[in-house]
Amino acid sequence: MGLKADNWIRKMALEQNMIEPFVENQVRENVISYGLSSYGYDVRCTDEFKIFTNVRSAVVDPKHFVPESFVDFKGDVCIIPPNSFVLAQTVEYFRIPRNVITMCIGKSTYARCGLIVNVTPFEPEWEGYVTLEISNTTPLPAKVYAYEGVAQVLFFEGDEPCDITYADRKGKYQKQKGIVLPRI
Repeated sequence: MGLKADNWIRKMALEQNMIEPFVENQVRENVISYGLSSYGYDVRCTDEFKIFTNVRSAVVDPKHFVPESFVDFKGDVCIIPPNSFVLAQTVEYFRIPRNVITMCIGKSTYARCGLIVNVTPFEPEWEGYVTLEISNTTPLPAKVYAYEGVAQVLFFEGDEPCDITYADRKGKYQKQKGIVLPRI
């Protein structure tokens, strides 16, 4: 990297629009923290959620996903039913450089409440808003707060760019907007 990790992320975000909007410092007062951290960036989710429900007794099948398995919800606080999950979208839009890959992990504040954030890596040259899956592993309802930190993105820079990127492969989730359900 050459630069300290937080300075490298700041440089990439500002010069290459890697993260928009970009918050240069970690915001912590009266919220679950978000913004630039030591080795990553803490993302937020918007106030739009898709809450999983099994009222139709559908089988969860990634090849034939039933969109009616979700209830759309908009609000500053989303209640995740016990042993269920929600999908949400990040506030931030990402443009990952050709020589970078990321890993997105949940924040410890939510993890300590039994909430797990599951996101796949952002591959080199992937671009878009991130669809987050937030699972409630507890037998009780759990809250998620919109526009506050929900997950941390860690950035890894390769010594040289990869040969074939997500954009080169014309990945099915490229430039996604909104909460995107499984695609084949």
